[in-house]
Amino acid sequence: GTETITCVDNDLNCTKFILQMAEKFEMPLQVIKSDVFKFLETSQNKYNVIFADPPYALAHEEFAKIVELVFTHSLLEADGLLIVEHSKHTDLSTLEYFSHSRSYGGCVFSFFGQIID
Repeated sequence: GTETITCVDNDLNCTKFILQMAEKFEMPLQVIKSDVFKFLETSQNKYNVIFADPPYALAHEEFAKIVELVFTHSLLEADGLLIVEHSKHTDLSTLEYFSHSRSYGGCVFSFFGQIID
């Protein structure tokens, strides 16, 4: 299990829904209504796993910015993992810290992490 899960979404209706589900299933969620880029720039926390599920129509540069912000602001624990969900039409394999990807139909999960010597 996990001690807490932090969810960030800029849409008020989404954050309300997430809170309702957290209460219903008694999940330890912290829900933050914020622009994800601002959150990543200002967060002081470190995470074991960051799962990013941005809109599939996001520009490649914005996907790259998510990855860049996570690593430049050291938001992952040493063995932490960033997982970015995206369309099969988006290729993130050239981005720094890319490890591998897994495809499920039209959905792809790209995994990013630090190389630990």
